[in-house]
Amino acid sequence: MYTMPKPYPKEFRDDVVNVARSREPGQTIKQIAADFGIAESCLRNWMRRADVE
Repeated sequence: MYTMPKPYPKEFRDDVVNVARSREPGQTIKQIAADFGIAESCLRNWMRRADVE
């Protein structure tokens, strides 16, 4: 039986999005996602959601 993983805490998501938005030139979203142990697509979704909020 497959269970869904627990969602990351909102504070963690907000912190990662802030790091991604204030990244150094040449640093990629993929690198930031890897540093935090999440998928690149996950980070891109969080950034898109934060833009809407």
